[in-house]
Amino acid sequence: MKPTFSSFHSLHSPLFHPLLSLHRRPRCPRMDSSSPPHHHSNQNKTKIIVTMGATGCGKSRLSVDLATHFPHSQIINSDKMQLYNGLDITTNKIPLHERKGVPHFLLGDLDTIDADVLPSQFRSAAGLTIANIVSRGNLPLLVGGSNSFIHAVLVETFDPQVDVFTGPDSVSHLLRYDCCFLWVDVAWSVLSDYLCERVDEMLESGMLEELAQFYDPTKVGVRVGLRKAIGVSEFDEYFRKYPPWESEANGRIPKEGCDQARKEAYVEAVRQIKDNTCILAKRQIGKIMRLRKAGWDLKRLDATATFRAMMMKKKKNKSSSAASSDLEWRDIWEREVMEPSVKAVRRFLQ
Repeated sequence: MKPTFSSFHSLHSPLFHPLLSLHRRPRCPRMDSSSPPHHHSNQNKTKIIVTMGATGCGKSRLSVDLATHFPHSQIINSDKMQLYNGLDITTNKIPLHERKGVPHFLLGDLDTIDADVLPSQFRSAAGLTIANIVSRGNLPLLVGGSNSFIHAVLVETFDPQVDVFTGPDSVSHLLRYDCCFLWVDVAWSVLSDYLCERVDEMLESGMLEELAQFYDPTKVGVRVGLRKAIGVSEFDEYFRKYPPWESEANGRIPKEGCDQARKEAYVEAVRQIKDNTCILAKRQIGKIMRLRKAGWDLKRLDATATFRAMMMKKKKNKSSSAASSDLEWRDIWEREVMEPSVKAVRRFLQ
């Protein structure tokens, strides 16, 4: 039996222009009159914190850590795949329990999965969200890896017809907000290994089962909206050969003794996901370097030692029956990423 899928509102319907439906949850809580007046600069520009970096570098962790340290902070997602409702494991949405009660906006709120969100639409939606957050005396934190969206939101003048990351010297340094940029960076040799390990962990956490439920044989080859998420097209060929509705085993990680051809198809799909994830990370880093070259004042935070310690801890856990503590890598994170970030934000707000 073939899977069925819900119908969704059109991006071009009155209910969805420009992404206004993204503002329906969570609501901004009202702040009392004692809220710190921290959201305007001397130039009368709204102050916002912008956390950037390649996929998997710890942006979400840092944003939540900062939001708990600066309690009037609220987070706006700027990852284009995480805008959509669905595929939470595949798109690496931060789980609810890891958000620590911090309000997140434009995260998983978009039900229209078969349409792309344009940078101009995101600029409108994020601009409204920032204004709503600030109107209640709170501090906006813009977080995500989609640098084209970040650029569209922040620049003073935005031309939707121009791809600023392909043309020479087309990135503007004139911004409509007063921004504190935090760039979480990890040495490529460490980050690439971590990203490959993360794919394995995502699969062990249910990514294959999630993709099996999402698979639609009538949409194979369609690359639009949420179907652009890494993992969807890579497993389309696998599910075409081994449809999940023909056998429950087709939607689970192959075990020892399973059909060899199915196992090889699975391994090939996983290899493609790892390759494409690394390609995405390299592309993101390249765009960040272009923004920095254009004059964006990005404070670089080196998380290499943190990730090296984290991977070492996981390696020890695999080779030992006794799980080792997270204290080492968390201590390094606090010292080399979190503390410099807190100091930078505090100076910025003062």
